[in-house]
Amino acid sequence: MSRPKLATLWLDGCSGCHMSILDMDHRLLELAEHADIVYSPIVDTKEFPEDVDITLVEGAISTDEDVAKIKLVRSRTKILVSLGDCAATGNIPSMRNSFSTDEVLERTFVENTTTNSQVPDEGLPKLLDTVIPLHHLVKVDLTIPGCPPPADVIWEFVTTLLKGKTPELTIKTRFGK
Repeated sequence: MSRPKLATLWLDGCSGCHMSILDMDHRLLELAEHADIVYSPIVDTKEFPEDVDITLVEGAISTDEDVAKIKLVRSRTKILVSLGDCAATGNIPSMRNSFSTDEVLERTFVENTTTNSQVPDEGLPKLLDTVIPLHHLVKVDLTIPGCPPPADVIWEFVTTLLKGKTPELTIKTRFGK
C-alpha cells in the first residue's frame, strides 16, 4: 500500500507557519516515516504533483500567480487545509486592501528606495485588487488557526489526519499544551 502524500504551499505571508513546521524538529523525521512529503518549500520539487492527500497552505491570495497556484493545488488535493491566520482570514497581507495596487507599488518601489526608483515593468506577478483568504476562491476542508500555529498543534493536526480521523481544535490545542 502506498503512503499518504503530504504537501505544503506558501502564498502571501511571512513564512511563520512554515517556521512552525520546521519547529517540529525531530518529529519531521517521524512524519517522513508515515507520509511522503511531495511538495514544500523544504523539498526540491518544482511542480505540484497529482493525487496529493493533504496540503497545508500558508498565506493569503494576493496575485494572479497565487490564484493559478491555489486552483491547481485544490484540483490535485483531497484535503486542503488553511494553515494559519493569513490563509484563513487574509490577516496581515490584507492590510493593503485599503490602498490601490498602484499606491502599493509606488510606495514599495519608488518611495521606499534610494536607487533605481521605479515600479518594475516585468518580473512581478500582477497584484489582485484585494488580498483574500483561501476560502474566498477554493473549497477549504479544514483550518488550523494561529499566527503562527504552534508546532505541537500542527503535529497533532497532521498526525490525526494521517490516521484517517478529523482533528478537533480545542482551546488547549489551538494555543499549544
